[in-house]
Amino acid sequence: MTRHILVFYGSYRRDRQGIRLACWLVDAIVARGDTAELIDAKTVDLPMLDRMYKEYPKGEAPAAMEELAGKIRAADGFLFVTGEYNWGPQPGLKNLTDHYLEEWFWRPAAIACYSAGPFAGVRAMMGWRDTLGEMGMAVTSSILPVGRIGGAFDAEGQPAGEDGARLVKSFPRFADDLNWWIDAAKAQRAKVDPPY
Repeated sequence: MTRHILVFYGSYRRDRQGIRLACWLVDAIVARGDTAELIDAKTVDLPMLDRMYKEYPKGEAPAAMEELAGKIRAADGFLFVTGEYNWGPQPGLKNLTDHYLEEWFWRPAAIACYSAGPFAGVRAMMGWRDTLGEMGMAVTSSILPVGRIGGAFDAEGQPAGEDGARLVKSFPRFADDLNWWIDAAKAQRAKVDPPY
């Protein structure tokens, strides 16, 4: 059974380091036989949250917001790639996510986190886990932390050094966990049609 996973990334910084992790994750998911699509908050470029998607009359949401709503509804699961900004998640990723609500319901989400230092973004991940759960997603217990993101990938975007090696070693178990929850949620949604 092929799964379709959206990989969300939220940095707007000029010298983004985590984009290499997000792109590698898309490729790693595809290499396992599923499909994946990168949703880059900087590329989608939604405005600072004024109105949620559901607050627009049908057919009047901005085109980028409408397109992303369809992609979220069609996805089987989500992978959020979040850097740590002052112990919190990236504001660009949070802003993009907050534009939606019911579109997220009853699907699993996993978190890959990173930072410039050795703590690998886990402090931001803790708050992010609560946020995603509150938004109706089943958040997996497995996380994928990547420390010292600046050296974890080589110039071609492939894992490098000790931190890159830890990523490669940890990814299969992390992906297996997400896939288990995707399959379970998909089976349950087929039996019980959610009210949204």
